[in-house]
Amino acid sequence: MLNISPESIYSQVSQEKFKSFEKTSLSSANVMFARWMGALFVIAIVFLFLPWTQNIQSKGKVTTLRPEQRPQTVQSTIAGRIEHWYVREGDTVRKGDTILHLTEIKTDYFDPEIVGRTQQQVNAKTSSIGAYQNKATALRDQISAYREELAQKRNQLQNKLQQNRLKIITDSIAFRRAILDDSIARVQLKRTDGLYKDGIKPRTDVEDKRFKVQETEAKVVDARNKLNISRQDMLILRTDMSQAMAETAQKIAKAESDIASARSDQYSTEADISKLEIQVENYRQRNAFYFVLAPQDGVIAKAMQAGIGENIKEGESIVSILPRVYTLAVEMYIKPLDYPLINLGQEVRFLFDGWPSIVFSGWPGFSFGTFKGRVVAIDNIISDNGQYRILIAPEIEDVKTWPIALRPGSGAQGIALLGNVPLWFELWRQLNGFPPNYYQKEGKSEEPKLKAPVKRLK
Repeated sequence: MLNISPESIYSQVSQEKFKSFEKTSLSSANVMFARWMGALFVIAIVFLFLPWTQNIQSKGKVTTLRPEQRPQTVQSTIAGRIEHWYVREGDTVRKGDTILHLTEIKTDYFDPEIVGRTQQQVNAKTSSIGAYQNKATALRDQISAYREELAQKRNQLQNKLQQNRLKIITDSIAFRRAILDDSIARVQLKRTDGLYKDGIKPRTDVEDKRFKVQETEAKVVDARNKLNISRQDMLILRTDMSQAMAETAQKIAKAESDIASARSDQYSTEADISKLEIQVENYRQRNAFYFVLAPQDGVIAKAMQAGIGENIKEGESIVSILPRVYTLAVEMYIKPLDYPLINLGQEVRFLFDGWPSIVFSGWPGFSFGTFKGRVVAIDNIISDNGQYRILIAPEIEDVKTWPIALRPGSGAQGIALLGNVPLWFELWRQLNGFPPNYYQKEGKSEEPKLKAPVKRLK
């Protein structure tokens, strides 16, 4: 009795009189089920046209917004041996509080008076600079004396040269006179000899004239010798002047060389003083590094070193400090496929570990227990894990602030909210494995505009 024939007999037969009709007829429950299925189908169709917020989800962790507010480790500037601890884990410290006292382990710095002794070396070197300056002054005075001595000797030699010139002139005149006398004597001898041959003059006159000629010849030789001696004296005086000038110049050059050596020693000593002063300051600074101080206000989180008498190296971490004042943020990593979808100032919702929440990722307005944030920084360089790092700060205008008990290092689930699309479109996108929309409209323009993939850090 499927009741599929166009000619029904229900109008001619009373169904209440026959039990078979009761057994073959449809129950009211089946009718209600069919009606519910139809209603659900209509509701599902309507549901597919509801708006859905596309999003990007990623795991992250809580950090701080500024680098100096993040947990940091305190390192030892110098190598040393732990002598005394002034703090323990959980203590609150202020900037400049002493954390640890170290003692020296290097043999170069064992002397407790190393600063004073090095300063004494500086003072000694400084005194030697005055000695070099005095030596240079004395040598300059010596050079002045050499030059004055040379001037006096030059004047003396010039006077002698002038006298020698006059003597040469006198000797030249005497030489010419002797030559003239010799010529006269020879003429007289010749004349007397002629008269003697003529018998006019006696022989004694001839001998007298001959003796006179010999005498004049001797005078000529003597005058020539005196003139040559005077000329030789002139050459000797000029040589003496040149030699005196050369000797004085040599003495002056040697004195100037000594001055240069003294100045060189002075400059070398000044350089040594500078090095020693640097060492003194280094020793003073090193003495200050024996006490490890807190770099800022914070809480001692963990001690990396323990015990008394343990040796530590330069730059080795001692304790970690969590700053007391910090602004929380969340760092999370996104895939390169989602990188163009993230922009500065974009809204992100968070689920923090330890805080209960009910989340509808497509309808953020119906979610409970989530916290709002804004993207403040996006790395332009991909990280070692093959993803891009983004930094999200709390929403300032949000009434619901982030939990006070939240600490850096806690886990967080981030949901970056994108554009709104119909639910059927989102299901179709998910089934086909397509990425969220890369395009957005600006103003009244109907042409889609591609979001710039290049991000700039503020």
